[in-house]
Amino acid sequence: MTIYFYKVWQPYGCFSNFSPHGIKIQGTYWSTVEHYYQAQKFVGSKDAAIIPLIHQATTPEEAAALGRCSSRQMRADWHQVKTQVMREAVLKKFLTHTEIRDILLGTGEELLVENSPNDYFWGCGINKTGENHLGKVLMSVREEIRKRFSVTAIAEKHLQY
Repeated sequence: MTIYFYKVWQPYGCFSNFSPHGIKIQGTYWSTVEHYYQAQKFVGSKDAAIIPLIHQATTPEEAAALGRCSSRQMRADWHQVKTQVMREAVLKKFLTHTEIRDILLGTGEELLVENSPNDYFWGCGINKTGENHLGKVLMSVREEIRKRFSVTAIAEKHLQY
């Protein structure tokens, strides 16, 4: 079975980067993964002054709009690092918020697909031919969390003896 997600208010909406699950990375609290991701586009670039504005955006939609402005210069290595930046933020989100971690782990081995009609990189696009990198990140995070928690459970079991 495949689990499709997209809008925050739909089933599995917590998988969206717009979900209201804040993260703290490198000592800074970000309201959503979207805020963090959009800001990271400009780290070290000549347009880094936009980062505080993205950080302070009142909604993830506003943060996304600020980060998608085509007149701004993104960091030179963005296309090489963007998937890792996303993975770091998504992992932090699901390690921080137990209620959504349980939802993610509850998906078992199901294929997770961001059902974005407009995004052919992070989502599947309108005709389902997109690359679905957000779904792939979520499945990778799901596996890492499983491993982390099984190692923790094994270690705790050994400590009891």
